Amino acid sequence: MKTVKTNVHFLHNELLRPTNSILVNVIGAGGTGSKLMTSLMEINHSLLELGHSGLDVHLWDDDLITPANIGRQRFAESEKGLYKSVAIINRINRWAGFNWKAESQKFERDKLGNIPENAGASIYISCTDNVSSRFEIAHIIRTLKKQYSYHRDAPKYWLDFGNSKFSGQVLLSTIGKIEQPRSKIFTTVAELPFVTDEFTDLLKESEKTDDTPSCSLAESLEKQDLFINATLAQMGASLLWNLLKSGMTEHRGLFLNLENFRTQPISVGS
Repeated sequence: MKTVKTNVHFLHNELLRPTNSILVNVIGAGGTGSKLMTSLMEINHSLLELGHSGLDVHLWDDDLITPANIGRQRFAESEKGLYKSVAIINRINRWAGFNWKAESQKFERDKLGNIPENAGASIYISCTDNVSSRFEIAHIIRTLKKQYSYHRDAPKYWLDFGNSKFSGQVLLSTIGKIEQPRSKIFTTVAELPFVTDEFTDLLKESEKTDDTPSCSLAESLEKQDLFINATLAQMGASLLWNLLKSGMTEHRGLFLNLENFRTQPISVGS
């Protein structure tokens, strides 16, 4: 009887035992991004304890903290009026002694089509609340991949978070094909599709129902459940942690429904 091999993706070799810390761009510091940053802090500390070079995280967001952000997002009353990215990065650097960076601007091209400085990274994590930003991110990282294909910080992975009121998803993509080792045990998968390619029609349809920003916490809770962002952040961080720690993954994401507490993993190769 022929044995069916499990589909797996092996981590890019340069990220398995890097000489320098892995540069990560986190895009969006709202409901999911503000919670995810705490998980990245924990991942970095744990990697360093294991002898890994760790992470160098840059957080991109040009929004200011308002009263509506306090409670559902990880901000305090004393931080009102500050840039979200600056408040979070300052807090983490003071807490953990890191030297992470805040980028208080949008991760997008300017009017002349120029890509922001410091946009290069090995891993991109998007926690944005609109569809158009995902297509913009996809365009930028593909452009950077062509320009810096042999650079140390050439784009390699994109981890995208998205959610509605009670449901959400986390999807890991490769930026181009990642060379895979030969294996007699597994079927290796070199390329994981972009969310913007795999779910183009679904994204464009959801864009029609995008709401305007909330003016209060009560109003925002009508649009998104209190714990949907935190739950997704933890599960997505777990996916990233296991990929970096073990150097391989059988899953490239998940679908979550917090209303009925169901999670559906997305297998590599499916």
